[in-house]
Amino acid sequence: MARARSKQHLWLPLALFAVGLALAVALRDHLSFDALAENRAMLIDYTDSHRVLSVLVFVLCYTVIVSLSLPGATVATLTGGFLFGVLPGVLYNIFAATLGASLLFLAARWGLGEWLSSKIDASEGRVHRIKKGLDENQWSMLFLIRLLPVVPFFVANLLPALLGVPLFRFVVSTALGIVPGALIYTSVGAGLGSVFENGEMPDLSVIFEPHILLPILALCILVLIPVVRKMRRKAST
Repeated sequence: MARARSKQHLWLPLALFAVGLALAVALRDHLSFDALAENRAMLIDYTDSHRVLSVLVFVLCYTVIVSLSLPGATVATLTGGFLFGVLPGVLYNIFAATLGASLLFLAARWGLGEWLSSKIDASEGRVHRIKKGLDENQWSMLFLIRLLPVVPFFVANLLPALLGVPLFRFVVSTALGIVPGALIYTSVGAGLGSVFENGEMPDLSVIFEPHILLPILALCILVLIPVVRKMRRKAST
């Protein structure tokens, strides 16, 4: 019975990946800036006429995109700002992204995470030492991979599951760690109206501008302070 259940769990992330791949192919023309620009009037009218329902549909769609790792999370974040403004748009974005990430995290854990984590714990060598180091600094590492704009979102969702991170820590670090990026992209989305009217595309490289990137890097340094302190204490003993 336990062996059969383990096989079922093993197939779960593979099935989700297959579904996500099929949807990515089927929806590649709909999860784009061009599609958003073409349908912006209809989306705004629907949101104004059906506020609550539009929020529910948006959150559901965003959650599905993230949980299946579809290539449309950035467009969804901008759409949240475009339809609902910076506030409450950023709250909807954070909630949906965290929910979708948590579903993907659980699917990966049930499929491969627990098995892989146990194998790493039972092993010796470099991989085991890396996992041990992550276990000793989980909060800092979880916040760091969320804050760094160079870490792909789906990687930050899957890696903790494969390394046995507790769900509570994953959810909290995700919800708080994505706040800076979500706020930036939601703000960009809130200004999409004038961008589309001028026939332009949004500038997503804004996150790498010094006045935005430097505060994010400062936050990264702050979350690394406990790690450095632990390393210094170990070195002194």
